Amino acid sequence: MTSANDLSLRERVGQINQRLKGWEAVRWIDGEPRITDVLRREVDRWGGLGAIYGVLRADPWSQVRWRNGIPPERSAEAYHAVQDYVMRNGTGIPTLFVEEAPHGLMALGATTLPVNLALGATMDLELAEHLGEKVAAEARARGAHVALVSGLDVLRDPRWGRAEECFSEDPWLAAAFVRATVRGMQGSDPHAAIDRAHIAVVAKHLAAQGAGIGGRNGSGAPIGRRELGEVHLRPAYAAARAGVAGFMAAYNDIDGIPCSANRELLTGRLREDWGWEGIVMADGTAIDRLRDSTPDAASAAAISIHAGVDLSLWDDAFTHVVEAVERGLLAEGDVTRAADRVLALKTRVGLLSGTGESSSRAAYDVRELITLAARAATESVVIVHDREKTLPLAPSAIIALVGPNADDIEAQLGDYSPPRPAEDPDASTVRTALIRRYGAGNVRFAPGSTHRHRLGDDALTSVTEACAGADVAIVVLGGTSRRSYEDEFAVNGAVDAPAVDTTNGEGVDQSHLALPAAQLEVLRAARAASSRVVAVIIDGRPRPLTEVAALSDALIVAPFPGPSGGQAIVDALQTGSACGLLPATFPSDDGVLPVAHDERRETARGYVDARYPVGHLLGAGAPKDVTVLLRPSSSSVTRTALSEGAVSTLIADVVNDSDSEISLAVPLFGRRHEYGIRPRRRTVLDVRRVRVPAGGSTAVRFALGLDALGSWATGRPEPSPVEVIAWTAAQHDPPEDVATVRITEDGDPG
Repeated sequence: MTSANDLSLRERVGQINQRLKGWEAVRWIDGEPRITDVLRREVDRWGGLGAIYGVLRADPWSQVRWRNGIPPERSAEAYHAVQDYVMRNGTGIPTLFVEEAPHGLMALGATTLPVNLALGATMDLELAEHLGEKVAAEARARGAHVALVSGLDVLRDPRWGRAEECFSEDPWLAAAFVRATVRGMQGSDPHAAIDRAHIAVVAKHLAAQGAGIGGRNGSGAPIGRRELGEVHLRPAYAAARAGVAGFMAAYNDIDGIPCSANRELLTGRLREDWGWEGIVMADGTAIDRLRDSTPDAASAAAISIHAGVDLSLWDDAFTHVVEAVERGLLAEGDVTRAADRVLALKTRVGLLSGTGESSSRAAYDVRELITLAARAATESVVIVHDREKTLPLAPSAIIALVGPNADDIEAQLGDYSPPRPAEDPDASTVRTALIRRYGAGNVRFAPGSTHRHRLGDDALTSVTEACAGADVAIVVLGGTSRRSYEDEFAVNGAVDAPAVDTTNGEGVDQSHLALPAAQLEVLRAARAASSRVVAVIIDGRPRPLTEVAALSDALIVAPFPGPSGGQAIVDALQTGSACGLLPATFPSDDGVLPVAHDERRETARGYVDARYPVGHLLGAGAPKDVTVLLRPSSSSVTRTALSEGAVSTLIADVVNDSDSEISLAVPLFGRRHEYGIRPRRRTVLDVRRVRVPAGGSTAVRFALGLDALGSWATGRPEPSPVEVIAWTAAQHDPPEDVATVRITEDGDPG
């Protein structure tokens, strides 16, 4: 491997810089990729580049769209033009191509997936791994080497606009999905080189960004070490053990120390404690933001590199690294160490051996990825309640379809989505899917409102007229992370002045989470005019649903399900069943926030109206005619045995009394009783997805090891004397019949 010691200090600084926005480094002109003076100046300045971000990025912030972007089938040509210039005009060391992949590759023509919160609702870890594998193949075939992937953030406050980027509020679930995603995208061997069918992952964001005060993006996380370890470091530890190539340091601070300047976190925890090797990348302009706690740009660069940041992102501060060394603010060896880590990543993806490049005709199965994305959308739909047996819809039903999300494909996609192609036969809204199934003459449509405002004086009259005489009213409400090419953006690409109708996404934190009054007016009008009402919520964050539940006979929740989400929702309406489970708590009202299913038990009763009484529980939407019974048992395992890989096996019997096969996720909940520590109400210990034949049953085995039974107070699992009680019922407190596992000291019979 090329060593940073072979480079001058200036060239080493070039290897740890990622200043360029890639879409500004190459333009598509007259059917050909043309490098720009922006790229020429940067390469000339440093003699090479560590990485270039976003050559393929397409969205309103980059202002790249179909008419001016790089054609999907010629992506590798654009990369080649950039790489050729970098190698011919510098040290000869190739650059890494880095792209965003928050829910699919963020590029023209790429496959958009359901958002992470929707994947969390599937509780299907095998599916998440397959999706990761196919997204990696698509990105690598286009020519990228590194994907920036969300998932480390644990959703602890739904006021945060980026809630949709989280897999769950539960740390076990978040960690399990992160591990599956990394394995799928990089390969199953955590120590192996990353071949051309896979892609290096930089997991984001480290750490505790989901614990920001009031759900404000980038605000401080005023939490203790135990809360940090038990909740927010578990996904990162899972990624580290899966061999993740990199971590992105978050914007927020933890108890006043910015993550990008936190040596205890980035060096002490990651490298010295966990033994992880890889790169730490700063979030966009995060190093420049350290100017609020350092006197100048050189000092900001010095404190971050000393803390453990190896690669910048769009920052000016890293252009002052030579100055920082000359002033004695930073040891030259720290720069060498960071550059060596970047070079090690280039080696891991095959760049320095010549095996890392792709051709524009590299093969990947896009149809399989589209099919998997549609399956994920279907599995993510949650039927929260159907008290009046309103579902399934009759085959010949006359349907009134109302609400702002009934026919809005953009509202299904989530934040940071690339522009849609003009024609997409795989895409569907609820309206188009209903028309395909029931015919245009049987589907009466009246949106009634935008996401925030009524559509004129006659809007509610149109809703009433649509509902009159219909067999059922389907009211599709919720939010949108839609971005406009006319929006204003912050320097890091977040929405700076949200569009009038945008309700979700980075930069759209909200103090009031209840559905806007205009949407509730639509629901009330439909209720007044209809004998049967089905409410459907398409959104990217938990919202109070108390009034929605009271006004509807059936209630469906679908976290932003992606382009095929309309068909997924209509499938649930037609069958009356869905296999998604809520991945986060839905509060009863704004005033109870923050709230989570795994909060610690309180000495007082707490709020008397703390939560929505059905839909807030993980697993509340269990399919009809299915019973899950955990076999009561008691077992023990010693601390030494647990640390050496021993497991305790619990068994649940799933009985399907329906006349059709069912696929469902079976979560196992638990409560740890550890001496001197106030217990959490419950946590997820494990999840297994199973298929149960019609009229049959199956036994589900949960093998609980150190991850499930150990203490996470330090951010990694450690055995400690404890009693864990486990159950499968969807309730906060354990039922009478539970399984018990005791962790004992060696020689203690338990």
